[in-house]
Amino acid sequence: MALSLQIENLTKSVGDRMLFADVTFGVEEGDKIGIIAKNGTGKTTLLRCIAGLESPDSGRVILRSGLRIGMLEQVTRFPEGLTVRQIAQPDAGAPDGAADTTLRLLSQMGVRDFDAPVDFLSGGQKKRLALCKLVASEPDILILDEPTNHLDISTIEWLEQRLQRSRTTLLMVTHDRYFLDRVCRSILELDMQQAFMHKGNYDNYLRRRAERLNALTQEQAKLRNTLRREQDWMNRQPQARAGKAQYRIDSFYEMKNRVQQINLRENDVNLNVKSTYIGSKIFEAEHISKSFGDKHIVRDFTYNFARYEKVGIVGPNGVGKSTFIKMLLGREPQDSGEWNVGETVRFGYYSQDGIQLPEGKKVIDAVQDIAEDIVVNDGLHYTPMQLLQHFLFTPKDQQKYIEKLSGGERARLHLATVLMRSPNFLILDEPTNDLDIVTLGILEDYLREFKGCVIVVSHDRYFLDSIVDHLFVFEGDGVIRDFPGNYSEYRQWADSQVKQTAEKTGAPEKSARPQRERKPKLTFKERRELESLEAELEALNREKSDLETLFASGEQVDDIAGKSARFSELSAIIDEKELRWLELSEKEA
Repeated sequence: MALSLQIENLTKSVGDRMLFADVTFGVEEGDKIGIIAKNGTGKTTLLRCIAGLESPDSGRVILRSGLRIGMLEQVTRFPEGLTVRQIAQPDAGAPDGAADTTLRLLSQMGVRDFDAPVDFLSGGQKKRLALCKLVASEPDILILDEPTNHLDISTIEWLEQRLQRSRTTLLMVTHDRYFLDRVCRSILELDMQQAFMHKGNYDNYLRRRAERLNALTQEQAKLRNTLRREQDWMNRQPQARAGKAQYRIDSFYEMKNRVQQINLRENDVNLNVKSTYIGSKIFEAEHISKSFGDKHIVRDFTYNFARYEKVGIVGPNGVGKSTFIKMLLGREPQDSGEWNVGETVRFGYYSQDGIQLPEGKKVIDAVQDIAEDIVVNDGLHYTPMQLLQHFLFTPKDQQKYIEKLSGGERARLHLATVLMRSPNFLILDEPTNDLDIVTLGILEDYLREFKGCVIVVSHDRYFLDSIVDHLFVFEGDGVIRDFPGNYSEYRQWADSQVKQTAEKTGAPEKSARPQRERKPKLTFKERRELESLEAELEALNREKSDLETLFASGEQVDDIAGKSARFSELSAIIDEKELRWLELSEKEA
């Protein structure tokens, strides 16, 4: 394949903080690459440098002649005072008919008022408009920064299917793991100011990352052992080492620098906050109804919540999910019916609108205003500073003004202010926006073990599948279906209902969601190859594991150079064979 893009020694810092240094990789025509990193490590900055919207400190981005780049930024901004139709007009270089394509795509997504001012569009509507215009412009390289934020699930699935079929070269930052797995073929990880490319899907990336961190752990342990011996030598009186070789002194400082570079401390959010006791009576909804004019949000909803119940809420944007949550919390009046809440229930609300704190406040001051002494886990006391450090706010970060925080930092602060009260009933409205994949994984683990009730509104299918017991499906016109299962199970059921209806009526089957293209089945030869690969990979991984155990034992190893070379060779062979195994197993699925 032809090389579309080459990144050479790209380096970027913000103030005195280095984001990434000497990042080098190539992007071939048709590549689809997902970019993963913790918040604050430079994902968006890297994309903006590649798109030419920001300048690196050093290094360069080399584009093949004539290629056009189109970028969807994380926050959608349009000039004030324009209409949807005016924004939809194509930029220079877009193909003929791009405006018509944009208006057609918008119609498919339910946006039909083309004379509406963009100033009054919701975040989801603005994201749809920006996406449709970008897709219609047919750039050679598509750069997407969190494209699924503020989109409902049906729109995400539409975009997912379109990107699967597209031959456009793609670079994308996303926290949506199903979206990442189904669209991208490679993952670029930013970590410790470096870039690591992983072929294959998200699970393959997790395995490769674990192997890399394990190798670094072993390297760090060896270096520390050697460094202790050399430190003893360096600590002796100067006379005792006078005349010693300068190379040994230089080697000591090089080793010391290397140990400092390998920072394996778990810089992850610590959600070690338990819920308070929750009694047997949680709350009851009795004949709840709510309308705005002719638009029905809820019709005669009755439900009795049980202890430790975890419910997901799904439905199209604008159908009333957030209004339902606000009624439950008493922030929005219902037209009729009652909520009966148990005496022991302590709500914790993570709002889609984000943290609402006064301008001009520093992070530490805002938390101190809520509580000077934070008591969690039945008596464990934290100061505001200690609590914030669990949520990755260093003492320096705690002095930042709230309005200067990034989206990820604001999300973490919001989460901290919710959990610091030790709630036993969590209500999370779109919690996955602005949280990185690592933090989402930690939040999922926390919620699975949470000894309380959870209601979560989310468009993140992986997140829903990980934590919920059942769903409230908002079907429109006030109808709420209680489905006994997670999101993937619901989609299977919904598709089967469509199929049954089509068979009864004789009408053409129209799926409830976009369908992936049929994949060719394995030939006899390919099936034999797949079976052979499974056996080979098992043997190769066993040999690699044996070498790792040998290296970590601390024993004298014969022919260390030969065994190290074999270890490197094994890693390359396994990489190649796993890629082929993934290719064949996808055809078999």
